[in-house]
Amino acid sequence: MPTYKQFPLSDTAEGLTEADILNWHVKPGDEVKVNQIVVEIETAKAAVELPIPWAGVITELHVEPGQTVEVGTPILTMDVDPGGAAAPAAAPAPAAAAVEEAPAEEEMKPLVGYGSKAVVTKRRARKNPNVASVSSELTNATLAEPKLTNATLGKKSAAPVAVAQVKGGYVPLAKPPVRKLAKDLGVDLHALTGTAAGGVITREDVHLAANGSAGTLPVEQSIVDSSSRERRVPIKGVRKATAAAMVQSAFTAPHVTEFLTIDVTPMMEFREKLKKSREFAGVKVTPLTFAAKAVCLAAKRTPDVNAVWDEAAQEIVYKDYVHLGIAAATPRGLIVPKVRDADAMSLKELAAALTQLTETAREGKTSPADMANGTITITNVGVFGVDTGTPIINPGESAILCLGAIKDTPWVVDGEIKVRKVLQLSLSFDHRVVDGQQGSEFLADVGALLADPAMAMTY
Repeated sequence: MPTYKQFPLSDTAEGLTEADILNWHVKPGDEVKVNQIVVEIETAKAAVELPIPWAGVITELHVEPGQTVEVGTPILTMDVDPGGAAAPAAAPAPAAAAVEEAPAEEEMKPLVGYGSKAVVTKRRARKNPNVASVSSELTNATLAEPKLTNATLGKKSAAPVAVAQVKGGYVPLAKPPVRKLAKDLGVDLHALTGTAAGGVITREDVHLAANGSAGTLPVEQSIVDSSSRERRVPIKGVRKATAAAMVQSAFTAPHVTEFLTIDVTPMMEFREKLKKSREFAGVKVTPLTFAAKAVCLAAKRTPDVNAVWDEAAQEIVYKDYVHLGIAAATPRGLIVPKVRDADAMSLKELAAALTQLTETAREGKTSPADMANGTITITNVGVFGVDTGTPIINPGESAILCLGAIKDTPWVVDGEIKVRKVLQLSLSFDHRVVDGQQGSEFLADVGALLADPAMAMTY
């Protein structure tokens, strides 16, 4: 007999409670190997690929791309002993087959992030009783019979049901807005077959079902849809986590922001010298590299900016290391990966670390672990041509430095007006931890180091 196991969504990073399904890399009937990637999900922190801990044949996918799933929920079923009997063409219903419970902690140890608690999955009853009765009574042999008609399934069905997947809990493929539309119009998605690629149900499919016709959409509805100049995007994944973190920070830590404008012409000249040196050949040294080094040096002189307020313990925790966060804009949203122990790195090592961090972030491959436990952050709005800003402190930290654009600006030098490379800095800090004096001293130190890199010799 076949032996079925259910694969639960695991906690890929400590504390996560849900994730969005991005893409499946397998389909029912596929044979998979141990540790083969089967699905890509998006957590509140990053996109993650999940491997399967067993070998066997996929029999059923319980969720679909775009769906948000709680940690511990079974997302697929597979036959881990396909040689025991012919692999089923469709997934067996949990009630009709010996589906094993979620794997125990011990079974999942070879894979990072597994070991979620076992949960009992409850399926919601279908709204259309006719479809439910048909699904429970039909056999594999009768699923393809032409006598399964729209009349049999109910009047609201505009197309034949996806008969290949009715048995065992058919999951209709539809995006969240389409699901909401179907709910509002009273259309049962289980009774529809999607007309888009891969069988995905569209808004048009739902409207056709609601109107009881397989013809063209009513003119009025078509005009309303085509003339719409709005679009709605579900708040989920990185965007959802960022919003929650920013709200928490803004309403928990009393923010203070200070500004400083400096002449960084000497820094830019020094950068040109480094580019021509043998030691820095092929090394990408940017203004961010200098800022990262300056922050690490200045934090040693003002340790308050590298500390954090612990409300529960009623303590201020001072960090003797700098895990430097770099705010990065990616296709998935704003993330803040860290350069670990940045204070122990040379300028050249920092340059290499920042280059690697940026490339990984742009590719969307930053892991959740790479974004945890920072101590202070830099955000660079200058790359967008913006002069400055008032950044919100990253949760769990007490300060964030903002770099503006470096621009040619009239500047007084030795009593004469000259065109210089000028940069605006802003520093937001938690006033519970950092007083105005400490914040000002830190910002002044960073400014002095960027205005004249030779000042680093005095630190």
